[in-house]
Amino acid sequence: MAPAAALAFLGGLIAGSFVTVVAHRVPRGESIVGPRSRCPSCGVQIAAYDNLPVVSWVLLRGRGRCCGVPISPRYPLTELVLGALYAATVLVLWDEPAEIALGLVFVTTLVAVTLTDLERRIIPNKILIVAAVLGVAIAAIGDPGSLPERAIAAAAAGGLLFLAALAYPRGMGLGDVKLAAVMGLFLGRNVAPAILVALLAGSLVGLAMIARDGAGARKKAIPFGPFLALGGVVGLLAGDQLIDWYLSTF
Repeated sequence: MAPAAALAFLGGLIAGSFVTVVAHRVPRGESIVGPRSRCPSCGVQIAAYDNLPVVSWVLLRGRGRCCGVPISPRYPLTELVLGALYAATVLVLWDEPAEIALGLVFVTTLVAVTLTDLERRIIPNKILIVAAVLGVAIAAIGDPGSLPERAIAAAAAGGLLFLAALAYPRGMGLGDVKLAAVMGLFLGRNVAPAILVALLAGSLVGLAMIARDGAGARKKAIPFGPFLALGGVVGLLAGDQLIDWYLSTF
């Protein structure tokens, strides 16, 4: 199991490098296939040996080889986070190959939309559509009996956040609604604790901002996508345990 997790970690590093490209280009309407990556400061094409996940950033001491301008640490952090999520997914879902495949696609999607939402306050439809198609395809092949539950979970999660968006449009966008629906497709019943964790985390951050800034904090918008992503990870890795604990306790 440990070797598989190590391989998954390396795969996550590589996928994380690609996700940073997706998160940068998709919201801008650019192709994710080409051209090759260029330095955002001076426009020089980045050599392959300077584009190795994490390693290149460390060797370059966080600065571009071409111009010396600092490279944002979000790139190696994204790669490390996705590597850790890949390894955790393999370890937790070891006995369920179809769930591993779904989990890897899911966490990749969550990291991508977290980046876009933090940077541009956007959760791109293209990313969600690709994720939904892949999720349904993998479930149809590996666990077709789960499709009705996944469809119900998607409708319930998306519907709940849609009602929240209608009640408080400044605090919830339709991108969040669609992300919640996609989470339901991947998580099934485990989307319930995922949404709960997202709402609790978002509320705690909101209360902290109010405590710090007073009434003025109410005018500050914060993206909800990252909180949904956090809840999605919890639902994926610990959703069954949380539901079983709740049912046995209450």
